[in-house]
Amino acid sequence: MIFAKPNSEQEVVSLLKETQGITRILGGGTDVLVQMKSGVTDPDLIVDIKNIPGIREIKKVNGGYEIGAAVSGSEFNNYPGLKEFTPGIAEAFDLIGSSQIQGRCTLAGNICNASPAADTTPALSVSKCRVKIVGPNGLREDLVSNIPIGPGKNSLKKGEFIKSIIIPKRPLYSSDSYIRFTPRSEMDIAVVSAACFITLNQEKLIKELNISLGAVAPLVVNIKGINELVMNKNLNDNLISQISLICSSSCDPIDDKRGTIEFRSHVAGVLAKRSIILAHSRAGEKIEKIAR
Repeated sequence: MIFAKPNSEQEVVSLLKETQGITRILGGGTDVLVQMKSGVTDPDLIVDIKNIPGIREIKKVNGGYEIGAAVSGSEFNNYPGLKEFTPGIAEAFDLIGSSQIQGRCTLAGNICNASPAADTTPALSVSKCRVKIVGPNGLREDLVSNIPIGPGKNSLKKGEFIKSIIIPKRPLYSSDSYIRFTPRSEMDIAVVSAACFITLNQEKLIKELNISLGAVAPLVVNIKGINELVMNKNLNDNLISQISLICSSSCDPIDDKRGTIEFRSHVAGVLAKRSIILAHSRAGEKIEKIAR
């Protein structure tokens, strides 16, 4: 095995492109090192990207944020104003592992590992976040939701790696949320998860509502048709119940010792309901704060 720690993006691309066999990026290492130790993978090349300029930086860009691929969970959640800007992504990121893991884990790693139970992928997908990808053909962007293509598989091509994640600018009265169900309160992976992004107008009528579900299918389930149902309406119990049923019926979960198909489908509807209420409350607080 070859270990490299290059100082530029192009060095990374060249190493990844020219190496035959299995290559892995080392950002935080909380997935790849565990996989190596357990024998799941045996890379021919490991490329540590932490020396690349900007790879560990958080920047405000066009009203949103650009998160370097090697930014850790603790760095993200301690960055001034970021948790207030996107409480949903922050709470999803904060659920990954222990405080020690938080010092290492990264958004890019969580996305590329492509676990159906990943916490940050639904939270990033629901807000239409994008990734910047560097490769042999230069720089390109893609939606976070397009990166996982199956359990443990991602869409990155030979020689490509993620350099940053873009959390886009949000309308004024917007917010998000992320909720998951686990048998244990800590140090567990999601049996079911739900993320919501909502935008209201000044009268608290819904302008946009997105829901993404995790751990209920091989990929994140981005619920279709919700905005047609809720546009320019007040959030009420009947509307929430309709959305909950749509979410439950959109699942394609597995049946295992952690949860049956029926259980996971039912819980998806319950968590979707709770995530909507939470995101709606957060967006409503912004309206009330400005009104004061």
